[in-house]
Amino acid sequence: MSIITCIAPVNIAVIKYWGKRDESLILPTNDSISATLDTDQLHAKTTVMISPNFKEDRIWLNGKEEDIKNTRLQNCLREIRKRSQLSDYINDWKIHICSKNNFPTAAGLASSAAGYACLTAALAQLYKIQGDISIIARSGSGSACRSVMGGFVRWHMGLDKCGTDSLAKQIVPASHWPEMRILVLVVSDEQKKVPSAIGMKRSIETSELLKHRIMHVVPERTNKMQQAIIEKDFKSFAELTMKDSNQFHAVCLDTYPPCIYMNNISFDIMNLVHSYNNTVNDVKVAYTYDAGPNATLYLLEKDVPAMVGVLDYFFPPPENIENIKYKRGLSVEGVKPSQVLVEKLEFQKHPPGQLKYMIYTKVGDGPKYLNNPQDHLLNDQGNPINCF
Repeated sequence: MSIITCIAPVNIAVIKYWGKRDESLILPTNDSISATLDTDQLHAKTTVMISPNFKEDRIWLNGKEEDIKNTRLQNCLREIRKRSQLSDYINDWKIHICSKNNFPTAAGLASSAAGYACLTAALAQLYKIQGDISIIARSGSGSACRSVMGGFVRWHMGLDKCGTDSLAKQIVPASHWPEMRILVLVVSDEQKKVPSAIGMKRSIETSELLKHRIMHVVPERTNKMQQAIIEKDFKSFAELTMKDSNQFHAVCLDTYPPCIYMNNISFDIMNLVHSYNNTVNDVKVAYTYDAGPNATLYLLEKDVPAMVGVLDYFFPPPENIENIKYKRGLSVEGVKPSQVLVEKLEFQKHPPGQLKYMIYTKVGDGPKYLNNPQDHLLNDQGNPINCF
């Protein structure tokens, strides 16, 4: 038998991918850019194992056995086995896969990106594959190609109809902008009503705004964003991030029937960010929302305590905070906002518990391999042990 365990990061897009020009190959209609989040706070963990004793391929996700015949999963396995460097007889052994996330799944926090990046990285190590694996990750979930590397990453849409040039490339490593920080505000950990794949297809078929975005907005905006990252220009980065998030959700509303991912608390967080930036007369915080209600805030490390203090004041923690871990990730203490600031913000204080919890993290590296046998999610017989 042979066994590999890997963890891979979440990535949160600042220039969004929404819409495919080829459904089966998962080829996007535009370039996208994301930040890879530190695996110490948010990650998918996957163990893959092949053995001559296994009777069939099997997979367990977050404690539940799933259908191994899932099309995207099969796409990934097929690409891996095609490039395998193992001998033919070992290559024919059946595989067991066990994976789990340490964050909400299907709630707009890029769980499929982390999951398929992790699966691809683990399989690549197991089957001794060298070179770029972002194309293989893309065959499972489009944005997964951005999670196979760290720092800030650009997924180039490519022009080839077969997708050979639709791959991810790192813009800069995590070490390039060490001051960058991320606050993930979890408004809901429930699964979204319209899965991203269905929402994208619906938008492609019905949204005129999406056509305009693809042709006239994203190409220039993506290049400006890349330049802002290289130059560490936070103001430009923040404004482009918020504008792109807003337009993405405008496309979702322009879709028919509309895909509504944000809720009232999502919009209130958005309004608070603008009110805060206007009050301090600077762009200190940027928000972005993927296909879900949860907010991801980008800000510099020096501005985190003040922003956490503002959030604690206007969105007080749940009253049973001793029973949950409300502030997760990196250690952070908020600075209580002054009464002058509170009055200037002119923002209504919410009742406790509108935010389920927050995760404080930073930009991090790509997938990592875990060599300690205790980290494996499968036992020697290939059965799950740590993913239930």
